[in-house]
Amino acid sequence: MTATADLATPLLDQAMARLRAQETGAPPPDATLTIAEMAERTGVSAHTLRYYERIGLLEVARDASGHRVYTATDFARVLFLTRMRMTGMPIRDLKRYVALAAAGEETIPERRAMLLARRDAVKAQLTELQFALDTIEAKLTGYGCVPGPEFKPAPLRRAEPAPAGR
Repeated sequence: MTATADLATPLLDQAMARLRAQETGAPPPDATLTIAEMAERTGVSAHTLRYYERIGLLEVARDASGHRVYTATDFARVLFLTRMRMTGMPIRDLKRYVALAAAGEETIPERRAMLLARRDAVKAQLTELQFALDTIEAKLTGYGCVPGPEFKPAPLRRAEPAPAGR
C-alpha cells in the first residue's frame, strides 16, 4: 500500500463522517421514504424530485402500487445533487457526472477532474463572498455598528451643532 493510499482512507473516513453528521434527516439504511417524506427531509420539492428522475439524475424504485419509494442511497444522492447545484454546477454537468458514476470505476479520473474544477470554483466564490462580507461589515462599522459576532448597532448619538462663526 502506498503512503497516499494510507492517508486516503482516514481522510475519506473523516470526510464521510462530516457528511453523515450533516444528514440529520437521513433514513436508516433499510428504511424507505415516500416522495413527500423525501421532499420534507431534503428540502427539495416533490416537483424537483420528479424532474431529477425524469432527466436521469435519480433512478427511483416503485412499490406494487406504482408509488415512488426512496432509499437511504437515494437520500444521499439528492443531498449530493443539491449541494452541487448550490455551487452553481449546471444540470448538464450533473447529468454527465451521474452517467460517469454509472459507467463504473474506470471513470473515476474524469469524475475527480470534474469535482476538482468545481472545488476550485467554490473556493473562488468563497473568496469573493468574503470580500463582499468585508465590504458590508466596513459599511456597517461606518454606520455605527460595533464589530463582533452579532454586529450590533451602536447607540446613535446626536450630532453636536457646529460652533457659531465657523
